[in-house]
Amino acid sequence: MPRLFITGTDTGVGKTRMATALCLAFAAAGRRVAAMKPVASGSTRTPDGMRNDDATALLAAMNVRADYAEVNPYAFEPAIAPHIAAQEAGQSIDFELLDHCYERLALQSDVTIVEGSGGWLAPLDDHQTFADLAVRWQLDVVLVVGLRLGCLNHTLLTAESILRRGLRLKGWIANSIDPDFERRDANIDALTRRVPAPCLGTYGHSPATGAATVAQTLRHRLAELG
Repeated sequence: MPRLFITGTDTGVGKTRMATALCLAFAAAGRRVAAMKPVASGSTRTPDGMRNDDATALLAAMNVRADYAEVNPYAFEPAIAPHIAAQEAGQSIDFELLDHCYERLALQSDVTIVEGSGGWLAPLDDHQTFADLAVRWQLDVVLVVGLRLGCLNHTLLTAESILRRGLRLKGWIANSIDPDFERRDANIDALTRRVPAPCLGTYGHSPATGAATVAQTLRHRLAELG
């Protein structure tokens, strides 16, 4: 049963669009899908408490019933690094609480998709990162590559770090976040030859290409993810 961690080469590279698209694609294939954004910053105060747009999108895309607090146990208001947001809020990340939420979602689902925040090594506290969380739960990894200047180095460093931790890199997705990025195809070709995992898709810089559209193109790649 696929247990996937969606990470990115940096913040703002399209992780949520891809995580949501994977939820929709697996659900359309008849799988029970649960998703989780363990820790999120950049949230909004509502009458029901803090709400994060990424987590809300995941909750809407999954077809397993769950409370918001299970999908996103920690939501912080400022759009800053999660560990700094937690410090400013006077909180520490309780990993046993995260374990409980993850296990509850995983037990109800055929597919569990966990989206990180920021990049692969974004800190969660003074000692642990999102990478440590992926190792803790032994998740396979899908890497979202933001196609812009510097993406070759960022992608190869991230892929190397994933593999050195003993996790499987199941695939990578190229997301064109810079419409003026030069030599796009040459960069994709370089990554295809160097990243030890298949490219699951390449997507252009277009706000109109929402998660539902991406999901349709990803459906034929689901077998590679389990």
